[in-house]
Amino acid sequence: MEGGDSLKKSLAWLHGVINGKIGHGLEAIVLQGLRVIHAEKGFMRFDFVVPNIVSDVDGNWSVGALASLLDVIGIATIYSFASRIISTVDFNVSYYSTINIQEHVEIKSKVSAKRGMLMHVVVEVRREGNGEVIAVGKLWTASNKLTFAQVSKL
Repeated sequence: MEGGDSLKKSLAWLHGVINGKIGHGLEAIVLQGLRVIHAEKGFMRFDFVVPNIVSDVDGNWSVGALASLLDVIGIATIYSFASRIISTVDFNVSYYSTINIQEHVEIKSKVSAKRGMLMHVVVEVRREGNGEVIAVGKLWTASNKLTFAQVSKL
């Protein structure tokens, strides 16, 4: 794991969300079992087995749960890059295939652009084994000048 203090803080925040200590609880449900495989400043790779709790009526991964996962992972990746509080200002998800619960996927997230206070991240979900693309999330975020530590003191 490379990337310094912003990466450590990003991973600590992400683990807090996964464990339900940060957030509203919904995030902990949709991230249940998410494992960080590799992380560096502006790039993360994950291993994930789709849990039963995020099933739609057909036994597939719910598109809403998938979108929530993409958003949280995108925010964590951007925080590892910028070390700032951010807000998603544009979020687009393309769904290419369905995937059943209990299937194994690989997730990669990478910061792809920085334009002043705006940053862009792309999060890809692929079926493990054959690499079939399941979904791609693209997020534009805006940051302010505050860190998580500064906000907690307000």
